Amino acid sequence: MNDLNQLCYKKSIQVLKNNSTKFGILASGKSQKAVNRNYLSIFGRDASICSLGMALSQDKQLIKTARNSLITLAKHQATNGQIPFYVKPEKNEIDFYYLGCIDSTLWWLIAIKHFDKNTNSDLAKKLKIKINKAINWLLAQEHPNFYLLSQNEASDWADLMPRSGFVLYTNALWYWVKKLYKLNNTKLTKKYFNYIFNNNSHPSKNIIQNNKKLGKLLSHIKYNKKDKTYLSFINYYQWGKEVDVFGNILACLTGLASPSKIKKIIKYLQKNKIDKPYGPKTVLNPITKNDSAWRPYMKHHNLNKPWQYHNGGIWPFIDGWWAVLLSMIDKNLATKELTKMAELNKINNWQFNEWFHGQTEQPMGMPYQSWNAAMYLFIYNHLNK
Repeated sequence: MNDLNQLCYKKSIQVLKNNSTKFGILASGKSQKAVNRNYLSIFGRDASICSLGMALSQDKQLIKTARNSLITLAKHQATNGQIPFYVKPEKNEIDFYYLGCIDSTLWWLIAIKHFDKNTNSDLAKKLKIKINKAINWLLAQEHPNFYLLSQNEASDWADLMPRSGFVLYTNALWYWVKKLYKLNNTKLTKKYFNYIFNNNSHPSKNIIQNNKKLGKLLSHIKYNKKDKTYLSFINYYQWGKEVDVFGNILACLTGLASPSKIKKIIKYLQKNKIDKPYGPKTVLNPITKNDSAWRPYMKHHNLNKPWQYHNGGIWPFIDGWWAVLLSMIDKNLATKELTKMAELNKINNWQFNEWFHGQTEQPMGMPYQSWNAAMYLFIYNHLNK
């Protein structure tokens, strides 16, 4: 690791300590803008993802903050088992987002297993009843025949995107949860995932004939044999054509994609310069106002224009996941990606900006974003240890 990587590691620890509270990790650094946008909260997905890197840090304060984050979220779990979108414990304010937030529960379950494994903790034992409630809530969202979660639009991390029905990103996490907790029908989840989301191969005629509902669900899709990635979502009348990069990365990392499929996805994303010159953009083909998938809410806060925010912006924390994926085929490539991630975090005198414009690379979003720092710790330790 070069000097920049080591310095970024130290800066990342400092950002996380600055963003720590007795209740857990805040989404970003303190500012009036952060207050106005509710970033000074314990977010279900943000705090859980942050705990992945903090658990590997060997820093007692950060490990304690990660633990407190997961416990705080558990304390404010809904009676039906759902983990909140965010919590403001000091105000006893709990938010589940407009149409619900399905991935907070998924990331929380993943984070608990990861935390226990890497800190010799017994958090899963302590939270057993809460964990069972969370899993039961998710099972209630699972399609009984396809073994995949279904959801509303704008109800996961990409909260201004029109993905609904069966969503790639969410079901990659669901498969991960199923494997971690040894849930029933895990193999069937993997099978139907690959039937439904494969962009370049329609299920065989035998499969369709034996499952008419599946055939009808997929009948409107126009497959693209040149595109080796997974579709971002499938519902009764639409499918995602934008190529969800984060969702594809997670599908590879969780074992949903075969080894040959993983290589094809990486090669396809590299061919389309997904990480040039900096980290990976969220999508290859941003949704425009002329697209049938465009929604009026995508203009909210003037955020989701093409090449911005979830619609093609560059997110440093996703670069961490991309680096983990690259490490499966070439550790040197992954180390180079780690350096690129450090360069992004360094911009504006180590401001750890939330995201960057996908074409101009202009820093945007909230400064001192916690999961940018935490994912840097995660990939740094992954590559070194």
